[in-house]
Amino acid sequence: MKIILIKDIIKLGEAGSVVKVVDGYARNYLIPEKIAILASKGNLKKIEDIKKQAEIEKLEIESKYKALVLKLADVELQFIRKSDENGHLFGSVSEGDIVNALEEKEIEIHKSHIALEKHLKEIGSFEVPINFTTKITASLKVKIDSE
Repeated sequence: MKIILIKDIIKLGEAGSVVKVVDGYARNYLIPEKIAILASKGNLKKIEDIKKQAEIEKLEIESKYKALVLKLADVELQFIRKSDENGHLFGSVSEGDIVNALEEKEIEIHKSHIALEKHLKEIGSFEVPINFTTKITASLKVKIDSE
């Protein structure tokens, strides 16, 4: 099924592009979530409007993310966890823990932006990468101490 993307999808395409996808993916996800519309003759005439609207939204989102990058530059999160004598934590510090700690500092980000390869399970200081977009990234300082 051919569709026109209304929003950018990382592995599929940019807003305004016409792509071919599996029928079920279009009918069950993309169209109901208002991420895409059918590529009919009438909708093909709207491509330029879709591209303009997507560009406006993209600029707004980028300015929001750039402001968050500036806020995150001065932030250092500290977690206190139980650990053994070797410095290994009995639990871990996950994306959810980081998001909750940032919310306490009145900074809201989605946990999908936090790019941890694995949960933090040792005492120490870490640089946690945060990827808002492919071009806008930040690094967050996280320190874990023992109880």
